[in-house]
Amino acid sequence: MPRFSIVVPSHGVAGRLSQALDSILAQSFGDFELIPVCDAPDSPAADVVAGYAKRDSRVTPVHSPPSAGLAGARNTGLRSAVGGHVLFLDGDDILVPGALAALDARLGAVGDVDVLYFEHERTPWWEGEPANPAAPLLAGTPDGAFSLDRAPRLTGVALPAWSAAYRRGFLTEHGLAFPGDHFTDTGFGGLVALRAEWVAALRAVVVRHLLRRQGSRLNLPGEHHAELLDQTELVLTRAVEQGLPADRLGPLFEQLFAAVLKTAAHPRRLPAGRRAFFRRASALYRRHRPAGYQPPGGSLGVQHRLLAAGSYAAFRTLRAANRRAARAAALLPRPRGLRTRLRYAAGLRLPLDENLAVYCAYWGRGYACNPAAIHAKARELAPHIRSVFLVEPDAADSVPKDVEYAVIGSRKYWQVLARAKYLVNNANFADAVVKRPGSVHLQTQHGTPLKRMGADQATYPVVAAATGSFARLLARVDRWDYNLTSNRHSTEIWEKAFPGAHETLEYGYPRNDVYYTASAEDVARARKELGVPDGKKALLYAPTHRDYATGFTSGPDLAEFCDAIGDEYVVLLRAHYFYDRGSSRGGGRIIDVTGHRSSEDVCLAADALITDYSSIMFDYANLDRPIVVYADDWDVYREVRGVYFDLMASPPGRVARTPEELAAVFRDGGWADESATALRAAFRERFCQFDDGRAAERVVRRVLLGEPPESIPPVTPLAERVPAPAATLVRS
Repeated sequence: MPRFSIVVPSHGVAGRLSQALDSILAQSFGDFELIPVCDAPDSPAADVVAGYAKRDSRVTPVHSPPSAGLAGARNTGLRSAVGGHVLFLDGDDILVPGALAALDARLGAVGDVDVLYFEHERTPWWEGEPANPAAPLLAGTPDGAFSLDRAPRLTGVALPAWSAAYRRGFLTEHGLAFPGDHFTDTGFGGLVALRAEWVAALRAVVVRHLLRRQGSRLNLPGEHHAELLDQTELVLTRAVEQGLPADRLGPLFEQLFAAVLKTAAHPRRLPAGRRAFFRRASALYRRHRPAGYQPPGGSLGVQHRLLAAGSYAAFRTLRAANRRAARAAALLPRPRGLRTRLRYAAGLRLPLDENLAVYCAYWGRGYACNPAAIHAKARELAPHIRSVFLVEPDAADSVPKDVEYAVIGSRKYWQVLARAKYLVNNANFADAVVKRPGSVHLQTQHGTPLKRMGADQATYPVVAAATGSFARLLARVDRWDYNLTSNRHSTEIWEKAFPGAHETLEYGYPRNDVYYTASAEDVARARKELGVPDGKKALLYAPTHRDYATGFTSGPDLAEFCDAIGDEYVVLLRAHYFYDRGSSRGGGRIIDVTGHRSSEDVCLAADALITDYSSIMFDYANLDRPIVVYADDWDVYREVRGVYFDLMASPPGRVARTPEELAAVFRDGGWADESATALRAAFRERFCQFDDGRAAERVVRRVLLGEPPESIPPVTPLAERVPAPAATLVRS
């Protein structure tokens, strides 16, 4: 029997789950079993856990459906546990180094007590000083094992479940499990403290709790706050039935109603039903108030008295002024210009237009990428929705004639932004845009991440300096309702890079639909538009941006490269969009396609791709055509920009590090040989998971038409997909 069983629920934290599991498996004390609780065998977290289970026999995953909630996940893990003591750790928290050794030593000193309480550090995810809220509660406790009669303020309801180690036999003997769904820590902690005969304290930090930027999910608006009253009633009823002494009942009552009053006074937590919540809380207060109980002093004491009296009107008035001031500040629009601010503010007072959708791509560069693909599909499946594309003034001429658009900064721009029900972007809308209640923001992204993105850039000085304020970036993330992903890798990375309360849609990238729906005629048309000569093999060269370089450099000398590989090839040069001057450069065998509106057409026209670290490789892999990586500065790029995985260890094809190696790969046929094909197959298996030609349809049905998740068309397996044909190559 292992010393410890560690239960780790993982719903919604796949992106940070690895650091939690690593913190456990790296402990110097190794006598434990690790029980990750996953939603289902094919969930994002299950993919993460599977790798750990293969490497370490102590990892024994179990499954609990998301509908069972946190309580169900913990109870499932608890039923599977066989260790002497059980610990619970949230999937986005960590055990500090040496934690298990310290727990083992303390249990050895005090004996196998029912509960060993310990300290935890609450670490703000982004900024702020860490806090140790358990320290004051544990500071005055006896040194050895003790009864809770000697520490009446240690009620259990003020500590999370992961701030203690529980003797498994004790939990089993008393049938203790996590009650309800929401606020389950309150109920569990209270019931455990009521039953525990002997406890002890370890006055050291064991768990580092990483605070979410949005705070606890429990604090989000919704009807679930009524469950706080359920848990309060459950614990107090059991306390009375058990005949809890008055010196313990008083602190328990006070701590429970401190949480109740905090919720009752918080307008955002209870957008509706505040009066009903208050009335029920008032009835509970009067029913369970201990004899002779004296409310605390100050403002909190006033709230206690109003709750006891059932004076909702007075309670509401006490907070009204502050609520009005906060609401006014939150809704204050800040676009530049007084006249624009007034117009936008006026638009925000009008009802949302339920049939208006606004799209934008690459900060207004034109009609492109995922927003354009969703826009086109929406006109087919949801024609009742008016769609307006936002573009910069110099991009207006590139918008298709039948697409309605608004120039960024214009009067129409602010009008549609103020009233649109749906806002779709592959980057971000301006900071001044207000997230209205009822509006739906969809972030589509514009690539699969190899390089560090979002908040993960903070530790890379060169990139961080160019990114600007991370606080503002994350405030924009807070507006998202949905975030789109094309593979499980992206699902995990976006969760870390753009932490927020949005829902992830594993639907694929709509812009990549064309790679499965295009015909040979479409490929021929694209090649003709780009000027690719008949019979020539077109090699697309698409390097990415270097944060540490000034201006665009093509890497290898393309003219020398063309001379070295022979006349059968032409090169399509597509520089990063940062360097798009809107006109062509070069000529002859080097065709500059940087300014071409559609990167998808450029990819369709190319028989093979040469790139460095650009995310275009992930999209192009859908075509199952050869990819060559030119990595002359990989070590510098990885050090300065930061990457999520070692591309050199898992490339999509052959790798060249010098111009000579690059030319040789094409001269000797290595770019398309069996080895390159095998590398590409593994790459596609990992990164082309959800792109199957129907991504746009899935997005429109779910986001714009509001269809339930279970009715959305499933993703076609990779082996059953047929990519668009290449012009001159036979695909393996």
